[in-house]
Amino acid sequence: MANVVVTPMTFEPVYSQQAEIVERKGTGHPDTICDSLAEELSVELSKLYIEEFNAIMHHNVDKALLVGGVANPRFGGGEVISPIEIYLVGRALSEKDGKPLPVEELAIEVTRTWIKRNLRNLDPDRHLIIHPRIKPGSRDLVELFLRFQSRGEVPLANDTSFGVGYAPLDALEKVVYETERLLNSKEFKTEHPEVGEDIKVMGVRIGDRIRITIACAFVDRFLNSVDEYLHKKEEIKRRVEELTGQLYSGPYEVFINTADNPEEGVVYITVTGTSAEQGDDGQVGRGNRVNGLITPYRPMSLEAAAGKNPVSHIGKIYNVVAGKIADRVVREVEEVEEAYCYIVSQIGKPINEPQVCDVKVRTKMDIRGIEERVREIAQQEMEEMPRTWERFLNREFSVA
Repeated sequence: MANVVVTPMTFEPVYSQQAEIVERKGTGHPDTICDSLAEELSVELSKLYIEEFNAIMHHNVDKALLVGGVANPRFGGGEVISPIEIYLVGRALSEKDGKPLPVEELAIEVTRTWIKRNLRNLDPDRHLIIHPRIKPGSRDLVELFLRFQSRGEVPLANDTSFGVGYAPLDALEKVVYETERLLNSKEFKTEHPEVGEDIKVMGVRIGDRIRITIACAFVDRFLNSVDEYLHKKEEIKRRVEELTGQLYSGPYEVFINTADNPEEGVVYITVTGTSAEQGDDGQVGRGNRVNGLITPYRPMSLEAAAGKNPVSHIGKIYNVVAGKIADRVVREVEEVEEAYCYIVSQIGKPINEPQVCDVKVRTKMDIRGIEERVREIAQQEMEEMPRTWERFLNREFSVA
């Protein structure tokens, strides 16, 4: 059995503390764009390698930078003056038997496809310049990657690092997550096409009162005046208040675009629905963790999961699996109210043999009565870990 330990939580729950902060960066936020593009490139590279080699080859394309453009938004429709630039950077096998593989061409195609699918008002032909900068991987990491493949064994960890996860989400976390999902849903966009994809939600709780502050990029061509903008903003606020009331039983406040100064005609409108058009930059790893949230009151890893290879990079795999373990423990062990999971690897060792997997549980009973059930869940997830890459390729896991 892997090095699984089960320990009790000896600290106050986050949701009962006097204050809490939760954040989510939405689909069109520059940081989320970078995470999404890096992950899409990893998925498509993996598929290319399976087609060419019948196996996923070594790659880490987990560096991406978005350099914001220059735009002139105005009611009725403005224009992008200088395009957004996206740099996709990483390491990947780029040849087979001396023949080049279309790695950089794939990076461009993936970017254009994702932009068209997710950012309705951003035209990759006119508003975007893509710079792929993908080079071969280091010899030692490539050799480490190939070592297990040649033997058909469990993948070997390509780094010494850790992953963390927790369950369940508390009330504030649910409100923040679901607010962004509502505003960026297809149904909401059909009803409110003036709402862009660049949405950031910040939730703050003091005592039992929560405050939701939303930065929402409006699209200028769907609005004709400041008055219309303010009317639409009020409609959106009411929808978020309705959602918040469904998810939270305590007092709450909702604010949208608090930097607006309508008396001076200063409101948050964009040409493309994202602040990336006008000098706001983005980078992989600065956005949501693998559970879709930024939670400073919870355990978090600084690993940028997006773009890392799904076979052996534990900076990606462990964060997802830790969350799965915590979630299963809460759902399947009735006596457990809350679970945290911490997993740390050792480079060159099988990914399912971590140095330690520490599952912390909050329960009112003696931990010895549930320890074995919790350990079995963790062990089952460890045994499944070598096949986790399949679920990444099927996009079952979101890392943005």
